[in-house]
Amino acid sequence: MKITRRRLNPDGRSMRTEDKILNIIIKKGWKEGTKITFPKEGDETPENIPADIAFVLKDKGHVHLKRDGSNIIFNCKITLKEALCGCTVSIPTLENRIISLPCHDIIKPGTVKRLRGEGLPFPKNPSQRGDLIVEFSVRFPDRIPPQSREIIRQHLPQS
Repeated sequence: MKITRRRLNPDGRSMRTEDKILNIIIKKGWKEGTKITFPKEGDETPENIPADIAFVLKDKGHVHLKRDGSNIIFNCKITLKEALCGCTVSIPTLENRIISLPCHDIIKPGTVKRLRGEGLPFPKNPSQRGDLIVEFSVRFPDRIPPQSREIIRQHLPQS
């Protein structure tokens, strides 16, 4: 990160501006809000010693995944047909891999499946990882033709 700071000249009274590059090493799994401090790298005046510079981490959003601590949440949208008859869904990871998740049981709205160890590394123990949590949303059709409706009525149980 390039910073521009004010520094005291050797005469102890006049000031100069100076550019400096601070290298910020972000460790895997660090959470939003983690503070990285560079002591005495800030502005300096005749009356004050250089101040500390602090950077605070902010999570960058992802198109498909949401962070929850060391876990990652993926909202998987499936059709009603897939929810009732089974399917295999493709789950993206942060490493740009795709995990195939076969779903043989009936998936109800709000069903959750957990892929252990596919989340973010734990900040204190980077060799262990959180989970990738798959939350299912079932898309219902807007219309069903009358003949299909009758077939469904005959074949689905009452309860």
